[in-house]
Amino acid sequence: MENDRQCSISLHKPSLKELAFFFISGILISFPFALVSEQISAILSIALTLAVLGPFIEELAKVFPLFYRHGETERSLVTLGILIGLGFGITEFLEYVFLAGAPPIARVPGVIVHASWAAITAYGVAKKNPLPYYLIAAILHSTNNFFVLETSAPFGVFVELTVLIISYLLAWRFYHQTSNNKMVV
Repeated sequence: MENDRQCSISLHKPSLKELAFFFISGILISFPFALVSEQISAILSIALTLAVLGPFIEELAKVFPLFYRHGETERSLVTLGILIGLGFGITEFLEYVFLAGAPPIARVPGVIVHASWAAITAYGVAKKNPLPYYLIAAILHSTNNFFVLETSAPFGVFVELTVLIISYLLAWRFYHQTSNNKMVV
C-alpha cells in the first residue's frame, strides 16, 4: 500500500509589519549584498581578463599578421614577430605610463618580454606548428600577469623574474634555431 501522506500549508497573508520588514530588507540586506557581490565580480572579472583571457588574446593578436606572410625565411619570420612584439610592447608601455601612471622603469621589461613572447609564437609559425609555441607564450604571459596582480612579494617578484628570464632565453634559443635559408611557404 502506498503511503498517502500529504502536507498542507495554510495560506498566509503578510501583515503590514511583515510587508515593511521585507521592504526594509530589500534596502538594508539585498541591495548591499548585490552591490558588494557585483564589486567582487568586477574585480574577479578584471583579474580573470588580465591573467587568463588577455594573454591568450594578445599572443594571437601579435602573430596574426604573420599568417599572411609567405616566401620569408624562418629567421625573417621570427624577426618580423619580434618587431610586432616590440611595437605592441612600446604601445602598452605608453598606455601604462601615460594613462595609468605606472613608473616608466617598471614597464621596460614588458616591452622586451612582449617581443620575446611574439618570437616564441613566430617560431612555431615558421616551423608550421604554431599551436604549442602559442600556448607556451600565452601561458608564460598569463603566469607573469597573474603574479603582477599577486602582491605577496618577494615570491611574486621571484616568479615574475623567472618567467621573464625563461621567456627571453626561449626567444633567443628559438631565434637561433631558425634558418636564414629555409623558406616558409
